[in-house]
Amino acid sequence: MSSEAPQTTGADAIDTAIAQGIDFDGSPIPAEKLDLYHSVMALEAKRQRSGVSNTMRSRIVRIGAKHITQDQLNQMLLKADFAPLKDKEVAFYYGKK
Repeated sequence: MSSEAPQTTGADAIDTAIAQGIDFDGSPIPAEKLDLYHSVMALEAKRQRSGVSNTMRSRIVRIGAKHITQDQLNQMLLKADFAPLKDKEVAFYYGKK
């Protein structure tokens, strides 16, 4: 086991921690949580995909909404020739918390 702190940024940080079974604070991830995660991910791996562009857009919206204002994200989607934000996406990601 390395003495350096785990990488907690970037797209792969969570996957790396899950693969190691160790949370960012150094504590082990309980087996029940890992088992459930792996079971659900196995189901997802078998799901038929609707297309790369649809998945890209979904990821952009899901992650972009955490970092980018609604108006900015909508304009970025349109500029990249993706469909604009849907009412249900606006309500879910930008609705009152």
